[in-house]
Amino acid sequence: MNFAVFTNWREEQLRAIPSALDCGETNLCKALSSLQPKAGARSTSREIHRCDLARAWLAHYGMQTFDHRAALVCRGVRHALSLIFSTIAAQESILWLPGDVYPVYLELAASAGIKCKSFRTLPKPVLPESQRMSRPEYLLLTNPLKPLGRFLSDDEVAVLRSWLSESRERRVILDCVYDLNAPLHSTTLELWKTGQAVILHSVAKGWLWPKTFGLALFPTISPELSSAFRDDPPDPVQLQLAERLISKESHLPAEIVSRLAHRKDALFRQLPSTVVSSLVLKNHEFSPGCYFFASEMPFEYLLKRYSVVGIPASVFGSDWDGTILTSLSGNSASGNHRREQ
Repeated sequence: MNFAVFTNWREEQLRAIPSALDCGETNLCKALSSLQPKAGARSTSREIHRCDLARAWLAHYGMQTFDHRAALVCRGVRHALSLIFSTIAAQESILWLPGDVYPVYLELAASAGIKCKSFRTLPKPVLPESQRMSRPEYLLLTNPLKPLGRFLSDDEVAVLRSWLSESRERRVILDCVYDLNAPLHSTTLELWKTGQAVILHSVAKGWLWPKTFGLALFPTISPELSSAFRDDPPDPVQLQLAERLISKESHLPAEIVSRLAHRKDALFRQLPSTVVSSLVLKNHEFSPGCYFFASEMPFEYLLKRYSVVGIPASVFGSDWDGTILTSLSGNSASGNHRREQ
């Protein structure tokens, strides 16, 4: 089931079963729209420079010691990946993508003309341990892992470090947009220390402004990458909005983490205890701000037995039989009594 088919199916189930617990909302901006800062009118009083925004972003995440010249400004993670994938295609490099996280990754790779290799992350990451190739290799991961809901483990970081150590022509690209805390998680920083990691972030989740502003932090920047980012920057309105978000709304990511923690607790109170027990992760393992929760139960069973509308893992591209539940829908934060056990 792809996302479009799931969206229609979800609406049909919620109409047919008004009492159903909706655990299928995925739009964070819609769910927390009351927190989204207003865009405001454009100010013409001064020009916003990308280098200043890179410094401000690094300072917000406690990375002042990083060289801001290693940070390339973009319009978000998706935009950054489109530019990076074009460079990878030109190099005829090998690209590893998670096949069960975000179908747009595969779409972006296909648009760039890359026939990528894939690996699984649900219900547990199975990271590639390929032999050294004659060409450069890139491996993309989210950290925290989406939709699993946790950060990389120490063992997984060790596997990635070992994979990187086999060739200086290997890179790990870390999509950290779901890491809402500052500083970034220790596993991200540990991989950065290898000198072979790329960190991607944006204001899409922490400030609820997708497709506006992001940053790609590279250990080394090729002329091709520098040119690609420089020639396709955010527009002046987006840069001014980003400057205001980072400087004037620096508290917002922490507020979003708090709101999402409340929604998670409310959802867990409403879910039958057997469904909570079916979750792949235990409560303490979820990353701050997590709103995806992976259950071992198939989505048909959850609907038939418990009137819970979840997302089939196949929507994320997985062949796993489990279901992804989210805490974003209004009725999953309303504090209703726990349902039938």
